[in-house]
Amino acid sequence: MSFAPHIPNASTHSDLADWGAQPNALEGASHSSGRLLYKGPNNQPESGIWVCTPGRWTLSIPRDELCYFMSGRATYRSTEGEVIEVAAGTTVMFPAGWTGECTVHETMRNSYMLV
Repeated sequence: MSFAPHIPNASTHSDLADWGAQPNALEGASHSSGRLLYKGPNNQPESGIWVCTPGRWTLSIPRDELCYFMSGRATYRSTEGEVIEVAAGTTVMFPAGWTGECTVHETMRNSYMLV
């Protein structure tokens, strides 16, 4: 147990768990994998790495979520019509309650923190 949990080489780390098919699919068959870095009491905060293959689905963000995209390309479209294009180097702060769709164009990898 580390006092500072960490994942060496997070952008290429390959020891990932199968997190299954992305729920609420609208198009394609997105599949997720990842590695949990840390989960605090009552699951808050939670952080780790998430990898997702191409496809499109609806989503609703349950808690504030900060994402830093390391690779891939995707489009997030809110129910209000805002479009957020993400690619390597993009950081997005999704507030709790954000709803919309995600379309993954190229397998994406991000580090995330839910609070």
